[in-house]
Amino acid sequence: MEDSHLVELLWTTFAAFLTFATFSFLYKDNPFYKFAEHLVVGVGAGYFVVLLVLTSLKPKLWDPLLAGQWWYIIPGLLGVLMWMRFSKKVSWLSRYPIAFYIGTSGVAIPLYMYNSINRQISSTLDLSVGFGSLTAFWGIIIVIGVLTGLMYFFFSKEHKGAFGGLAKIGIYVLMLGFGASFGYTVMARISLFVQRIAFLESWGRMIGNFFS
Repeated sequence: MEDSHLVELLWTTFAAFLTFATFSFLYKDNPFYKFAEHLVVGVGAGYFVVLLVLTSLKPKLWDPLLAGQWWYIIPGLLGVLMWMRFSKKVSWLSRYPIAFYIGTSGVAIPLYMYNSINRQISSTLDLSVGFGSLTAFWGIIIVIGVLTGLMYFFFSKEHKGAFGGLAKIGIYVLMLGFGASFGYTVMARISLFVQRIAFLESWGRMIGNFFS
């Protein structure tokens, strides 16, 4: 039991060391920060390679081939040809899977139009609720904000008069959006920082309990 506590303490101490190494960049760039940075990048890349093998390559290519679905060898060969980019002599072979991939991406255009444009427009102009309600009021505000924001990016007409006034309102709408987005990003980073401080506090308690 003591050995398991020691192993847990060692791994937690290593995690605390990496936390301090990352925070050391606040002073200046140094070898400790570079070590933590490279370790995170390397471990992350290795993790995603294993994840892709287990969630894509094995169930979507290897298992069907073992089940006798031999036609799956065609996308497998296209994937292998993609690696020919690393060879100067046969790099031209990689153009076939790239062309096939770009060509089949056209299938996703209707889906992209529906999800990113049609549904966005229908959600923006959704005034189906009864007028006089608070929901309808905010729906009208959203429509006005979207239209004035689009007017700001309409450069074929000079921003003067009533059109210029509406475009100016669009600037305020955009600034509200950017400000809210930036504030959310700052809050997320502060939340991560608080979590790391809480982790360091629990690590200190773990050391105290181990040696007490």
